[in-house]
Amino acid sequence: MRIALALLMIVHGLIHIVGFTKAYQFGSISQFTKEISRPMGILWFVSALLFIATTLGFVLKKDWWSLLGIVSVVISQSLIVTGWADAKYGTIANAIILIAVIVSQCNLAFEGSYTKDVDAALKAVVPIQEILNEKDLEPLPMCVQKYLAYVGAVGKPKVYNMKIVFKGEMRDKGKDWFFFTSEQYNFMPSPMRLFFMKARVMGLPTFGYHKYTNEMANMRIKLLSLFSVVDLEEPELYPTETVTFFNDLCLFAPAALIDHRITWETLDAQSARATFDNNGTSISAILYFNEKGQLVNFVSNDRYSVSEMKAFPFSTPVSAYKNVNGYLLPTYGEGIWHYPEGEFVYGKFRVVDIAYNVSE
Repeated sequence: MRIALALLMIVHGLIHIVGFTKAYQFGSISQFTKEISRPMGILWFVSALLFIATTLGFVLKKDWWSLLGIVSVVISQSLIVTGWADAKYGTIANAIILIAVIVSQCNLAFEGSYTKDVDAALKAVVPIQEILNEKDLEPLPMCVQKYLAYVGAVGKPKVYNMKIVFKGEMRDKGKDWFFFTSEQYNFMPSPMRLFFMKARVMGLPTFGYHKYTNEMANMRIKLLSLFSVVDLEEPELYPTETVTFFNDLCLFAPAALIDHRITWETLDAQSARATFDNNGTSISAILYFNEKGQLVNFVSNDRYSVSEMKAFPFSTPVSAYKNVNGYLLPTYGEGIWHYPEGEFVYGKFRVVDIAYNVSE
């Protein structure tokens, strides 16, 4: 679709040069029966240049391409009206380009709500200039201590926020997989998770924004950033997003597991139960480790399936531990619902990058 739109814009733009050629009588232009003045010919040429620049911005994925596209369409359509009998079919191309421009602007506005929240959260960050040491680990079960040592968190700065970039696949029950990319920020001192996803569902751009703070949680998913597919702020969503926030800490920010809001219970040498309390909402999960000290699974019964708005056992088995910016972390994981009729894998996540204590 991107290639088709780019080709349409460039061809449509180049066709405008015909108006310029007609005005300056560079050869016989039979396509235009009406005479075109030289000043109008200049406008036809400028319109062609604008569409070429718009196409370049679109191909390079620059945010400004859609605004330039609006200017291009307005000028182009004004010229088409002056030579309607000869150029009227150019309106079809302008209509298609205008739709793409509107969708792009809506995408920018929707994503802008996410970036605005991220900017505000980053500005409110108070850096913690402390190093995680062995004494900090003493209240934790031995299997969790071993995990933090394995990932390399000891001797490094304590974590107060993180940024994660994922790519992967997701699906709903009874539907096909779709590919996605996502970016998220997690803030620990005052728990917050801002997650923005870009995907194509049935070939159509679909964006999703999950926002979790101390006070609220909501989930918005929009088709073409115009039509709401999901818009939830139900009471059940808060414990669900609390589980997700805590899951992120366990898998990708193990240094944050010394948080005072977490209470621990040792189950055996390779598992422990954790209870996380945020603003009066308590959720729990069992963490399973292997002999190396790697966290291999996270299981909770406190997460609600959005489609049913009912709690089911939920797990996130992880693997493929690799060095990510100085930490040994899992780089592949799955999201699994354990329904009465059987397991359902709804998500496959691959880590692209993780950064800690981000300031901008």
